[in-house]
Amino acid sequence: MLIKKTARNQVTLPKSLLGKLAPTDYFEAEVAGDVLVLRPVKVVEMVDIDKVRDRLRRRRVKAAEVEKAVSWARENK
Repeated sequence: MLIKKTARNQVTLPKSLLGKLAPTDYFEAEVAGDVLVLRPVKVVEMVDIDKVRDRLRRRRVKAAEVEKAVSWARENK
């Protein structure tokens, strides 16, 4: 499939190609030899840690409970 680069170095990816990938708004790009490779990337939003701490405080969650949950999550990836 032929894709044209604009004067501003932009390309439009055809729906027929994107429809074969998982939905995403971001791609990782790299050059391999003379080939441009685009890989879909899932972006995870960062959380405001102060909001998390405040929410935990309001719900009276103890530090030991948080540590236990984090340990469990790391073991069960």
